[in-house]
Amino acid sequence: MTIDPVPAGESGRRPASDPLIRPIAGDDSIEELTELLHRAYKVLADMGFRFFATHQTPEQTLSRIRSGECFVAVLDGAIVATVTFYPPPRAATEGPDWYRRSDVSYFGQFAVEPALQRGGIGSRLMDFVEDLARRRGIPEVALDTAEGATHLREYYSRRGYRFIEYVQWDVTNYRSVVMSKSVRE
Repeated sequence: MTIDPVPAGESGRRPASDPLIRPIAGDDSIEELTELLHRAYKVLADMGFRFFATHQTPEQTLSRIRSGECFVAVLDGAIVATVTFYPPPRAATEGPDWYRRSDVSYFGQFAVEPALQRGGIGSRLMDFVEDLARRRGIPEVALDTAEGATHLREYYSRRGYRFIEYVQWDVTNYRSVVMSKSVRE
């Protein structure tokens, strides 16, 4: 399924600070995307959190992309952010029960170039995946993050995400909290 890029403003032009959000393309570099993930998650690694995105290989990035739908934000011709959307149904045999529900989508590999963080690009990507779920009739959008990353939990809470359950991934050194938001119209 092809997803149209986020539409430009009323003038039909996109301001320089307003990235184009589009599906990842075949000629986009998985190596560069992996490096973006590493840069974006470095601050969390420096806090002691071993998020998978801090050290995953390009092959692992590609595998995660293939199990969902990857979108990138492009600014001045460069990929500056990414998110992978996982629609239901999931045939997961591990992980949180919440992610296996037929009425729940979730997202991961969510990253913004560090120099551009806190500039609204991440919020735009979250708006995008929430709207994508809504347009597809999926009533919930979920995510997981480190229990101890209180700044992230507070950010997601301000966006309307609520605590669902805990999960311990075998690739992390922390317990995660699963959070979810209703996106029903």
